[in-house]
Amino acid sequence: MAKILIVEDDKEINRLLCEYLQSQDHEVLGAVNGLSALTLLRDRQDINLVLLDLMLPLQSGDVVLAKLREFSNVPVIVLSAKNTVQTKIDVIRMGADDYMTKPFDLDEVEARIEAVLRRMRKQAEADGQENLRYKDLTMNCVAKTVTVKEHPLALTSKEFMLLELLLRNPTKLFSKANLFESVWNEPYFHEDSTLKVHMSNLRNKIKQYAGDEEYIETVWRMGYRLKQ
Repeated sequence: MAKILIVEDDKEINRLLCEYLQSQDHEVLGAVNGLSALTLLRDRQDINLVLLDLMLPLQSGDVVLAKLREFSNVPVIVLSAKNTVQTKIDVIRMGADDYMTKPFDLDEVEARIEAVLRRMRKQAEADGQENLRYKDLTMNCVAKTVTVKEHPLALTSKEFMLLELLLRNPTKLFSKANLFESVWNEPYFHEDSTLKVHMSNLRNKIKQYAGDEEYIETVWRMGYRLKQ
């Protein structure tokens, strides 16, 4: 089962895709314009694949794809009425993983989804860097998913990046400034509570499945690290 975001402004097509993919045991999210799609993709790190229309209100699909590739490598299959060869070439070069023209067959959509996800899994295995593990927590760096005791966590992009930094450096003590500037790419100001809030939210999400076991510790006046 995969978690799939459908970005389609035609309500009937959106409904048909949702119902069909749910019948294939996928979990489905929906967006009807480019702005809401980008907001979802920035906030959620558990989406495994995106079905993306090109002719969207507020922001077109090609703009969504370009902006998405600035912060995520989640696989994207474009579903569009545009059927020119040049359009397909341009979109693939922008970072789409596959392209289907409308009207399409629902069974073929499912087959394309399976093929793209299979490629991603094989690529991850070849890279040998798919998973980071700590205690009962597992992070899949390709699929951008995190589980604790096999329960999925719905992390924001910033929470995911903070956790990934800690997992890749399991013995390192990060100062608050180091963490903030690495994730936000902005200067850190001592009075800013942004990092504290994100770290608190991250801990609470882990705690709901980890129980009393601590995963992240605060070192007073110094920063954060994985619990030693």
